[in-house]
Amino acid sequence: MAEQALSLSYGQAFVAPERRRHRSSMSVLVTEGEMLRTKGTCALISDSIWRNAIAKQAGDLSVRGFLADYYSTPLHWDVKTSATRVLRALNSWSYSQSSYIEGGSYVSSMSLMVLRGRDAHLFHMGDTLVFRLRGAEFEQLTRDHVTDLGGYRYPSRALGLDGNLDIDYSQIPLKQGDLFLFTTRAVRGTLMPSDFVQQIRADVSNLDAACERLAEAARARAGERGYGAEQFCFQLVRIDRLPEAESDPVETHHGNLPVPAELAVGERLDGLEVLEVLSRNAKARVYRVRDDRSRAEMVLRAPSPELSSRNAYLEHFLLQQWVAEHINSPFIAKLIELPRPRRYLYYLMADMHGESLGDWLQRHPQASLAQRLDIARQLAKAVQALHRRDVLHQQIHPDNILIDPHGQVVLSDFSACFRRDGENEKARELAREVGLNAHSAPEYALGNEVGRRSDQYALASTVYWLLTDALPYDQSPDELRSHTGLEQMRYRSARTRNPAVPAELDDALCRALDPQRALRFRRLSEFLLALREPRKRRDGEHLRGGAPASLWQGIAGLLLLLLVLSWLLK
Repeated sequence: MAEQALSLSYGQAFVAPERRRHRSSMSVLVTEGEMLRTKGTCALISDSIWRNAIAKQAGDLSVRGFLADYYSTPLHWDVKTSATRVLRALNSWSYSQSSYIEGGSYVSSMSLMVLRGRDAHLFHMGDTLVFRLRGAEFEQLTRDHVTDLGGYRYPSRALGLDGNLDIDYSQIPLKQGDLFLFTTRAVRGTLMPSDFVQQIRADVSNLDAACERLAEAARARAGERGYGAEQFCFQLVRIDRLPEAESDPVETHHGNLPVPAELAVGERLDGLEVLEVLSRNAKARVYRVRDDRSRAEMVLRAPSPELSSRNAYLEHFLLQQWVAEHINSPFIAKLIELPRPRRYLYYLMADMHGESLGDWLQRHPQASLAQRLDIARQLAKAVQALHRRDVLHQQIHPDNILIDPHGQVVLSDFSACFRRDGENEKARELAREVGLNAHSAPEYALGNEVGRRSDQYALASTVYWLLTDALPYDQSPDELRSHTGLEQMRYRSARTRNPAVPAELDDALCRALDPQRALRFRRLSEFLLALREPRKRRDGEHLRGGAPASLWQGIAGLLLLLLVLSWLLK
């Protein structure tokens, strides 16, 4: 018998003078199968504080942005972790964008509910409203966060209002037949709790009709009280069926799969034959394998057998799989899914048949500056792709960079990757546990805060090495023991080792490699701009005015001759 899954119904209604100018947005996204069991179904509502085109954007972007990012989070993250991290990232973006807007902002109140298993997870910011109707009990589940200014009431603790986001969170057990009503603060002063219950109970079989009745009743009551053309929106969600029992989402994701035992050449695992053992270390096993059916060759990565009881590491292993699956970039190794069930915990990636950057440079010691800069730009784009999904790589160095036979760079080792959420200490300790190297940023050795600029340092150090076959400092950053050593670090110009390096690029490397993290480029794109291939200058190259230098020199000589003749003819 198939497992009984969570089932729900919903309805919606808007009231606004102009739908396109509505400042509210709401949505219900019903999922199925594996996504329903691990991430659940979302119902949410957003309401901007403004009454213009920006308000419509603020409401829509917050709803669409959350739904897109929440369902892209690693499947082994629980609901609270996933939603909180997405909301904080969305808040940071909204807050930063508001500074570029005149006459508005991306500030909005927001309430969202994730329904998974037999529980509802409610997240609330601002003054949007969520009620629950259970039997005859009608209860408000959210608090109104408002501030009085000059007789007007504005939402506080809203999305995009401040750099730090304070989220109300509650976990609510579900019962079959529960009805949840989502609406905005505009309804305050119109309908009483008894009105809500009466309009909903009039015909609970049609939730769209129930929402329309609520909207009409609110509009009529607002007209009676002189509120004018207020905007109202209502969304009802009803729990029609609950699953028999809730299963752990992490176990649901990988089925509590065992870690595979040590494998040797010729052995098989899930129809995959081991062709070569590529790596054995304390954390992982890496094999080149061939599919018995398709005959395709792939790279299999599995946790080390001795780590089978360490849940924290296994969760990080699933994050590595998530990176390969969700980071969409030609410079990031791709995940391959088998068309059949797995019996063990591992993931597969395409076999590049490439070589490490170190091996490539040994075979091409006379590589031109243009070739080296092309590799550097590809590597920078790979790091950019990770940072866009809020992932730190933390292990950028030549041995982790592969180059295929066509010269394309692929970043493939995600053993120290970390999803950022202010947990700098955990990220730093993971990098130290995997192992620091000569390209690691100094803050890892000193125990300071780490972030995107730490990856920028490792990237710049690798590029410096690629251009000069040397390191930028006499003292290796991973060997630092005190801040005194940090102050003694002196950058060695790349031009002293490779005169072909342009002065502008040398300056950019110096800044990206600053021992003080705060003094590096604010954005990686600024460093990427400096990696553009320098324009080659030729004799007689046209100046800004469009004429060659020899022409201007001739004109100057002619003018000098005329001046001398004028003196002689006086």
